[in-house]
Amino acid sequence: MPATTPPPSRGKRAPATRPAKPTAPARAPRRARGRPGPDAPGLRPRLLDSALACYAANGIAATSLRDIARHAEVTPALLHYYFGDRAQLLDAVVDERVLPATAPLRESLQRVDDDIAALVAAFVNGMAAVIARHPWLPPLWVREVVSEGGALRGLLTERVAPPIAQLMATRFAAAQQRGELNPDLDPRLLMVSLIGLTLFPAAGAPIWRRLFDADDLGVDDLRRHALALLDRGLELPDA
Repeated sequence: MPATTPPPSRGKRAPATRPAKPTAPARAPRRARGRPGPDAPGLRPRLLDSALACYAANGIAATSLRDIARHAEVTPALLHYYFGDRAQLLDAVVDERVLPATAPLRESLQRVDDDIAALVAAFVNGMAAVIARHPWLPPLWVREVVSEGGALRGLLTERVAPPIAQLMATRFAAAQQRGELNPDLDPRLLMVSLIGLTLFPAAGAPIWRRLFDADDLGVDDLRRHALALLDRGLELPDA
């Protein structure tokens, strides 16, 4: 008989090779809520500005971290991350906002010589520039310096006012001794009068603007008015 070809072996089939599943990328560690990301380099200054706005509007004692966070549209945890507690945030506001705001005024006064008219003009012009650049200063000054129990009164009497007030009063007293300033003026009260012609009107602007329907008057108008009053007083023009 002719040889027959044996049937193919019916051994076990090798399993079909399935394509490997793609490996999912590793997840970045989740950031704790309230912590800043690398894409927020300007956030800290914005938080300080929000703190200032809340302090000026409501007072420091009445302002919570939650109030500031709400104004800045962040979480309270973010404020804690940057500043710690309320006291540390206030210290940062003083060191990085309040003190630098008044530094240019002090520097401009130090550059003036013994000319009293130039010294007074430098103070009025410098104060107007500070107020225009930092509109939060007048209301904050009234709430936290002038008002009894204000949180910044010690700051004014110990760190802000002495360099400016003592420089001005000393210059006024020297001018009186040279016969260049009205002897009936008290050099210390003259400094108080300058504050009354600059910071007080700016702080009371919401009141007198409404009283006189004077929304057209701004910081520069206050500056010119103060200079004219100090230069010529209420004298009548020559007939």
